[in-house]
Amino acid sequence: MTTVLSPPPPVVDRPPASRRRRFHPKQWNLLGGLAGWLWLAVVIMPIYWIVITSLKVSGDYYATNPLAPPTSPTLENYRFVLENNFVQYFMNSTIVTVGAVGPAVLMSFMAAYAIIRGGAASRFLRGVNGLFLMGLAIPLQAVIIPIYLIIIKIQMYDTLGAIILPSLAFAIPLSVLVLANFIRDVPKELFESMRMDGATEWGTLWRLAFPLTRPALVTVTIYQGLTVWNGFVLPLILTQSPEQRTLPLALWEFQGQYSVNIPAVLASVVLTTLPILTLYVIGRRQLLSGLTAGFGK
Repeated sequence: MTTVLSPPPPVVDRPPASRRRRFHPKQWNLLGGLAGWLWLAVVIMPIYWIVITSLKVSGDYYATNPLAPPTSPTLENYRFVLENNFVQYFMNSTIVTVGAVGPAVLMSFMAAYAIIRGGAASRFLRGVNGLFLMGLAIPLQAVIIPIYLIIIKIQMYDTLGAIILPSLAFAIPLSVLVLANFIRDVPKELFESMRMDGATEWGTLWRLAFPLTRPALVTVTIYQGLTVWNGFVLPLILTQSPEQRTLPLALWEFQGQYSVNIPAVLASVVLTTLPILTLYVIGRRQLLSGLTAGFGK
């Protein structure tokens, strides 16, 4: 008697559970999208209010809904701001920002290169790096009185130099920290090949380290420029005359004894923001590259 064996059932390859539950790209993340739109509204609403208010006359601002667009937009507030020494305040802020950020970034770049490529003097340079790190822990408000006394002692009170020197000093520690991290990640083989080709340390600094750390330099420059441009404490304490005021202090020009011209103040805010916005547009790619690289580190 022969037995007929039935063929085994076919084996069906079933995808693993993780593969079956994989999120399809066409599905919508409703919760994430809603959160993104809410955050966009939170960010845009103040900007919208500032712009539309700067286009209103003072009477319409107090008589209508603050969020309603102006019925008859006007540039009178911008003309009023420009006629009240805005150009002089703008030049003062530009001089302070360039005079503080330029030397700070330059010295920080050279100091960061020396700390990373110090060689035999590494112990001394590690101590210097420790001093820079200690500078990050000192807030400006804690040393404003000693700074005030020093500025008076060297007879620089009520000058733009009195704002530039402390701003430069406070910009160096963070700049050294950021630039040192970027220079540290440059492959050592590149430095060795430059040295074998006969390049000096100065040539290696500018022909190798400078191009490779350009995104970090742009990032540090924009960040420190924004900090100095919006600085309020140092100009308030170290200057007195209206001729030495910077843009944050210029807002006092648009408030009286019993009232504040809100549309004029916001028009001044818009004009103050335009240089920083222009700087961001020019260095946007380098800035994003530097931020991305710093996040990856």
